[in-house]
Amino acid sequence: MTVVLCDAGPLMALGKLNRLDLLAGLFGQVQIPRAVYDEVVTQGLVRGAAEALTVRLFWQSQQWPIVDVPEALLAAYTPPVTLDPGETELLALAQAVADPLLLLDDEVAPPEARRLGLLMYGTLGILVRAHRQGLLSFDQAELLIREIAARPDIWIAARLCEQVLASLST
Repeated sequence: MTVVLCDAGPLMALGKLNRLDLLAGLFGQVQIPRAVYDEVVTQGLVRGAAEALTVRLFWQSQQWPIVDVPEALLAAYTPPVTLDPGETELLALAQAVADPLLLLDDEVAPPEARRLGLLMYGTLGILVRAHRQGLLSFDQAELLIREIAARPDIWIAARLCEQVLASLST
């Protein structure tokens, strides 16, 4: 079974869209490193981010793992680029797992994941996959992608959203 590891970006975006359920429908179980949980939930609650509570309650209801990444894994991974603690833990952990699937949106982390030969999806890829697997109708997927493009608090370029919409309708 594929281990699915998620970074903060997709958690925050899907939490803001109230569609964390897609993670359960697509992947069965998702794991997050402790630093990702702290970034999204602990720090998010301090900032008053509504999605922080949404993610916390969803994670508790699913009883999904929050992984404490061993210090030895972190010490063994020295990325050639600057990553935040969540991304660092995610990529260090991914290298210790057989054929993981990563969920991440950041600008810097995806190229590093590709360099490491890791399979990944971003938030838009999750929505496309949900549509293709029948979890979202075309209209639902389109609405969510258009909402992402319009929201200043979800940091995914409108241009990319339009490209994904064009590919979704073909």
